[in-house]
Amino acid sequence: MTTTRISLPGGTWELGDLTVARFGYGAMQLAGPWVMGPPADRDAALAVLREAVDLGITHIDTSDAYGPRVTNELIREALHPYPDTLHVVTKVGANRDAQGGWPTAREPGQLREQVAENLQSLGLETLGLVNLRLGNAEGPVPGSLAESFRALVDMQKEGLIRHLGVSNATAEQVDEARAIAPIVCVQNMYNLAHRQDDDLIDRLASAGIAYVPFFPLGGFSPLQSEALSAVALRLDATIMSVALAWLLQRSPNILLIPGTSSLAHLRENLTGAALVLSANDVAELDKIGS
Repeated sequence: MTTTRISLPGGTWELGDLTVARFGYGAMQLAGPWVMGPPADRDAALAVLREAVDLGITHIDTSDAYGPRVTNELIREALHPYPDTLHVVTKVGANRDAQGGWPTAREPGQLREQVAENLQSLGLETLGLVNLRLGNAEGPVPGSLAESFRALVDMQKEGLIRHLGVSNATAEQVDEARAIAPIVCVQNMYNLAHRQDDDLIDRLASAGIAYVPFFPLGGFSPLQSEALSAVALRLDATIMSVALAWLLQRSPNILLIPGTSSLAHLRENLTGAALVLSANDVAELDKIGS
């Protein structure tokens, strides 16, 4: 069956010299429960990845810690050799334990091992963009990133990494990273109900740096709000559509990576994000996070 392409909402953005559609795809949900183990339906997971690329998505977010290794291996099986237009973004800085935890792994030697594992599992000689994962499962944690980030800069100079970013970072850590070497994106938790990075998003937009919100729909606790439901009802749209559309309209440097293991939801997310919100809609939605 031939895929009918959908016009991707939001246009494109430049991650350094990598041009990506602002609507991307996050692969985390392709792993098993709590991002551990294989998917229940491997063929369905492979089909979602192929459909994403067939629809025109050019930015896939992953990590060797998802599974672990599961999502990277699925991406390689489904899409390798990768089209020149497709950019796979990964992250390092945490491992997985047998209980499904995310223990910190940011020592230079650990980071070098993770970069090597990502290269191997994705089947690449150079990683296009690597985000340094900071903080912990509860969120950003203040503290210097200098030693860890410089280790990635060294690997960038060796040709193992093309571009750098930071994830789960405080505004101060973003500034510290930028003082060491250029970054092309920041990946933090942000959505209608979690607006702590409003000022950071605007500063990054002025600097030409992308902001990639994870958990755009609330994550493991889906967004619930009377205002969100009211706007969705008025527009005859789903709350997911409204939440994604709001993010795309929030700032031109926001790149979306909603994840799903369902072909139907993939298309629903794409068409939903194209929803146009009026100034009144946006004003009503903005009150959710105030």
